[in-house]
Amino acid sequence: MRLGFYIIMAAQFFSALADNALLIIAIALLRDMAAPATYEPLLKLFFTVSYVALAAFVGAFADSMPKWRVMLISNTIKIGGCLMLFLGAHPLFAYAVIGLGAAAYSPAKYGILTEYLPHRLLVVANGWIEGLTVAAIILGTVVGGVLIRPDVAEWLADLGLPLLDNAFRATIAVVGLFYLIAGVFNLYIPDTGVDHKPLKNNPVYLVHDFAHCLKLLWRDKLGQISLAVTTLFWGAGATLQFIVIKWAERNLGFDLSQASMMQGVVALGVALGSVLAARMISLRRSVEVIPLGIAMGLVVIVMVVVTQPPLAMALMVLVGALAGFFVVPMNALLQHRGHILMGAGHSIAVQNFNENLSILTMTGLYALLIMTGMSINVVIVLFGLFVAGAMYMVKRRHELNQRAFDSVTLLEDHKH
Repeated sequence: MRLGFYIIMAAQFFSALADNALLIIAIALLRDMAAPATYEPLLKLFFTVSYVALAAFVGAFADSMPKWRVMLISNTIKIGGCLMLFLGAHPLFAYAVIGLGAAAYSPAKYGILTEYLPHRLLVVANGWIEGLTVAAIILGTVVGGVLIRPDVAEWLADLGLPLLDNAFRATIAVVGLFYLIAGVFNLYIPDTGVDHKPLKNNPVYLVHDFAHCLKLLWRDKLGQISLAVTTLFWGAGATLQFIVIKWAERNLGFDLSQASMMQGVVALGVALGSVLAARMISLRRSVEVIPLGIAMGLVVIVMVVVTQPPLAMALMVLVGALAGFFVVPMNALLQHRGHILMGAGHSIAVQNFNENLSILTMTGLYALLIMTGMSINVVIVLFGLFVAGAMYMVKRRHELNQRAFDSVTLLEDHKH
């Protein structure tokens, strides 16, 4: 891999690290404000709404100028959201602004890979970017969990630095520093030399163009399977973040700081699965991993009987590893198909739209179930059955597509 690839990785790592540390700090802020429990999953809802609302525009924006510049602009928006939180804005609104930056950042960070690297390196590059993003989630949740500990927060506040007079401000300033480091790396990302399409000013055209790309990817026999898998994965993953916190507090007797470490354990499993998939699965064999998605859903249900921390950690690593192993090849396949059908930025925007619509729906449903006062163990069983069932449907669909494709090929051969 060339040096530029590692610079892209570093920029992505620090930006994602800050996003995840801030999620834990925002949860702690909400609890400090005595906000209702349903506000916590709403953080994710506010974060992802930009991905869905602006999907038609961010892909075109990412393709309209060098990707490093898009990443720099997006990272600056995230710094703005962090500053809002620092100045006392409501956590939900500040996190929504950070989501706006993240929505613009995503097509650029993935799109630059397809511009910068040959497609034979895409699964490996995806393994790296997923692995590093997951490492950022692990470290981010751990850093967030450490920063909200009263002794650490007070120590930071006692340093006597200007403006950092209270514990929350001091912790938010540390996270702001990660965004600044990401911004510095963005400045050194190489220009890939790919021609850029000037951004069309007509929003109607952009929406129409996006709808066309959306249809194109869902109609493609391989595109629809990989899109269905990644869409389900991200929705399930976002919901699992909140389920794990609630479950660790209820079944293991953890506090928020310890429960956030448990999220890190899941993410560690995802990193392991991602690395193994990058090593073992080629782009051609990527659809063979679908049954692991069914297995992941069923393994999640085991959580309800686990009350011992060591066993809980082993289970979380297993859930994460299954998830990582099946999502990385699917992601690479989806990018490959998208790049062929419509160009990198547009295809990533379509992917983000679907995945984040799934996150909005699933975290929204989770918030509703919590509002009704349903037990976390019942929620876990429903969640596991839903994931396993949905993945089984995707597997059936792929088998039908294969049969249809084989019969068409036979007809073609017969004609000749």
